[in-house]
Amino acid sequence: MAFRKRRGVLRSILSGSACIRPGSVYDATSIRIAEDLGFEVGMFGGSVASLAVLGDPDVALITLTELAEQMRRMSRAASLPVLVDADHGYGNALNVRRTVQELEAAGAAGLTIEDTLLPQAFGQAKTQLISLEEGVGKMKAALDGRSDPSLVILGRTSAAAITGLDDAVARLKAYEAAGVDGLFLVGLKTRGELQAIAAATTLPIVLGGFPEDMIERDYLVSQRVRIALQGHAPFAAATQAVYETLKALRDGQAPKNLKGLASSELTGRVTREADVKARSTEFLGLKK
Repeated sequence: MAFRKRRGVLRSILSGSACIRPGSVYDATSIRIAEDLGFEVGMFGGSVASLAVLGDPDVALITLTELAEQMRRMSRAASLPVLVDADHGYGNALNVRRTVQELEAAGAAGLTIEDTLLPQAFGQAKTQLISLEEGVGKMKAALDGRSDPSLVILGRTSAAAITGLDDAVARLKAYEAAGVDGLFLVGLKTRGELQAIAAATTLPIVLGGFPEDMIERDYLVSQRVRIALQGHAPFAAATQAVYETLKALRDGQAPKNLKGLASSELTGRVTREADVKARSTEFLGLKK
């Protein structure tokens, strides 16, 4: 029931009349911070998942089990609805079905399935797409895999940047006809591309990676964009902070002189220290 409530929030956003910016989350701490700051939804990207779990770039090395387990940890830590980048579904259409089942059980509010050919094909330096027909099969399998109808499934394509706008429109119309809940667009370069896609489809749009002239929310709302990603700066910031802190310690700086550290008050809030102490008093008989 708790997961269904989170999914209901995401569905309300997609069916609403505003465009929101999600908080990029990747672990228990980041999702709690995003929740405390008032983000309406979190985005768990495939690239940041690979970085957080494996320390590897986004080249389809992370497994479904690893992705789902990380999502499960976040679901336990906070109630913020999370949209998960499920990449290509970790295989063919049958694997997509399993991917949906695992992420649903892990507490995802929604997930995206894309039509990129992953892992990268031997001898092919450029990104390739699977056929439209195979893409439709994956979308149908994703829908068949969910047991909770409130789970959001988005059909994703970067075709506009790879095979052209006409192919992107054809794919998105086909995914819409297959029954997905929304469309996830990546690689758009112009307003004209977004407007053409919005005119040819009817579902809510999630936009990832877009040029500066698309940043205005009023414009995005007018094109049915309900969620507009803003990258994964939190992980980049955390990486820089850890690097600088470890370097300072390695260079001989005393811990007491380090800068940019979380206060004990902030750490206490993020770890829900007050709640833990209350439970310790009630269940363990520990004095406050």
